[in-house]
Parts: sequence; C-alpha cells; structure tokens
Amino acid sequence: MQNLFGELGINDRLQWKEHSMIFAMPNKPGEFSRFDFPEVLPAPLNGIWAILRNNEMLTWPEKVKFAIGLLPAIVGGQPYVEAQDGLTVKEWMKKQGVPERVTHEVFIAMSKALNFINPDELSMQCILIALNRFLQEKHGSKMAFLDGNPPERLCAPIVDHVRSLGGEVKLNSRINRIELNPDGTVKGFLLSNGSMVEGDAYVFATPVDILKLQLPESWKEIPYFKKLDKLVGVPVINVHIWFDRKLRNAYDHLLFSRSSLLSVYADMSVTCKEYYNPNQSMLELVFAPAEEWISRSDQEIIDATMRELAKLFPDEISADQSKAKILKYHVVKTPRSVYKTVPNCEPCRPLQKSPIEGFYLAGDYTKQKYLASMEGAVLSGKLCAQAIIKDYELLVTRGQKSYAEASIC
Repeated sequence: MQNLFGELGINDRLQWKEHSMIFAMPNKPGEFSRFDFPEVLPAPLNGIWAILRNNEMLTWPEKVKFAIGLLPAIVGGQPYVEAQDGLTVKEWMKKQGVPERVTHEVFIAMSKALNFINPDELSMQCILIALNRFLQEKHGSKMAFLDGNPPERLCAPIVDHVRSLGGEVKLNSRINRIELNPDGTVKGFLLSNGSMVEGDAYVFATPVDILKLQLPESWKEIPYFKKLDKLVGVPVINVHIWFDRKLRNAYDHLLFSRSSLLSVYADMSVTCKEYYNPNQSMLELVFAPAEEWISRSDQEIIDATMRELAKLFPDEISADQSKAKILKYHVVKTPRSVYKTVPNCEPCRPLQKSPIEGFYLAGDYTKQKYLASMEGAVLSGKLCAQAIIKDYELLVTRGQKSYAEASIC
C-alpha cells in the first residue's frame, strides 16, 4: 500500500497514528488497555516490550504460556506457518496449551479485525502471518488513516495515473459475460451495453464470488477454477453515525471494541482530516461477524450498534438516545467482501496466471502473502503485472497470429 501511495505521489494523504494497539475493556466500561510499541527499539523487541508492559489484559502466567505456544512458529518460520492452515485459531491455541482466556482477551478482537469472523472459524495461518509481520517489521503493526473519502483521495489518483500513461478507464461498464474463441481462449469481454472489449491480455480483478458468477461453463471443471468453489466472500457491515455532540472518550486512533457485535471503530471527527469537527463526533464502525445481520433492516443494525456503544461510552451514550443523539446514520452492507480465511482454503487460492492463455487474475484471494486484505489485493496486482510481463513474447506471438487469421478472413 505504501509503495502504491508513493507511485501516485500521495504519501501526504496518509495520517499516521502513534504506534499502539488500543483495546476496550468490556469488564471496565469506558476504559481502554494499550500495547505501546517504543520507537527506540527495533523489531521484535518493540513488540515484546509492548506485550510485557501490558498487565491489564493478560497475566504473566498467560504471557509465558502464550510465548511457549508460539515458539514452534518462531523456530519453524514460514513452513510451520503454512502448515497451520488446517487449524482454526481456537483449535491451535488448545493444541499449544495456550489458556482460553488469551483467545478471549486478544484473539477474538484480532480475528474480527483481520477477517470479520471469530476464532472458532478463522484459520490460524492468518493470525500467524499477521504476528510474523508484527515481529519482523518495526512498523508492521503501525496504522494510518486516509485523510478523506477513498473515491476522491485514492481512487481518483489511480484513474489519473492510468490515463496519464495512455490508458482508458470505463465507468458504469459492467461485464455481461466472457466471450470465448473456438479454442477456449478469451475473445473479449461483452459489456452490458452490448459493446465488446478486446485485448492482448485479460485481467479479472474482482472479488472471487464475482469471478465465479462470470466463469464460462467450459472453464468450470478445469481444476484451477474448480478449486475456487471453496473460496467464499465474508459478509461485513460498515456503520457511520453522526452524533449531536463531541464524545470525550475517544482517541486519535483505530480502536478494538472487543464487543460481540462490533470489530474495530474510530471517531473520524478526530482521526481523519476531512471529517474533522471539534464539536460533533462521527463514529465509523465495522459490524462483524455480520452473517446473521446482513439481511436485517438498517434500523435493527443501528439499534444493536447503539446498545454496544452504550457499553463503550457509558457516560455519554445510551441505547435510547437519552444522552448523545443521532443526527444521521449510514449503513453500508457488503454481502461478499474479502474471502473467508477458513481452514484448508490455502491450497484453493490460484496463482495470478491462469491455464487459459492470455487470461489472468488479481484479487486478495489469489496467491500472495498478505491474505484477505487491501495490502494483499494491491500485491496481487503487482504479481499479476509481473506474470503478464513474463508472458510478453507469448502474448505478442498470439496477437500476431490472431491478426493474421483476421486478415485472411
């Protein structure tokens, strides 16, 4: 992500926060517990220091048992991490003798932040990869906020960059189907307006569920595509609430709610330049797991959110709005977001180069080291571009052959 911002020349749009991880304390409503990573120490010492200094969430015996449980991952490295794909977080913790309270105190929040699901579903490989980044990279767990809305502050510069290099960006141009040549390769993308887009190489950069809906029938039984059946997007809901007053119990940071319904949240009137307001708060929250809530009404979701917020802000928010009142709200439902990182799905993730000549994939579900994340999606795009460059001579030959055939016709 940082490389992408650098390429676009918009690094100044990242609002970096202090290097900390801040968790709400459900047993102490309105209070928070911090893991502070000192800048003067390199990785992994800064992370070890942060854990040792926090005595509110884990006891010393729990820290020791968790450290012992992690030793195989530290010693075994990436091969060990990949081998844990078959276990859920909960199963792995039990197998390694890690106290159940460690999962409850830390890894419910971490699982929901990473993949919007609970530890009894999430593959332990996902957690270990994140912990590996935190331990190996000094700023691996440091967070930044975009300084405004993504369409204007990130997507627009990407469009401008593509156009500046001679590319074309077609909006409101949904693909109706993938048209094939007699040999099974791609003839073009038929758009919903009836026009056809033809090229030398084709990239499908969508969530995995959309790809599966668009796959031609003749491709579906090819093992490369057949394995995608196990990869399914996870539902998630984003909730935006504007209040009539400034909430005092807020931080200039991303916060882990440790709520049964909410994942992470932030007061955007403090954390983000575009939404800055000294008099009124705007909370943005991730509602997860969302599978049981995705079909419910916006009002039901807001009511449930307010009940949870009353626990986080007991002096300032009540479920009946007798304290802070809602000025407006917005509920954004994504029925299929990032792929659900459940056990044994790693072998199903495809490489960016498909067995169909000239057809490539990009997306967080494809093979790359950052799993289901925006960082993973960006990296998959880089890997996809590299695969196309590697196939350059093949694609040129294929294009010349198609041109020759068209000329004969």
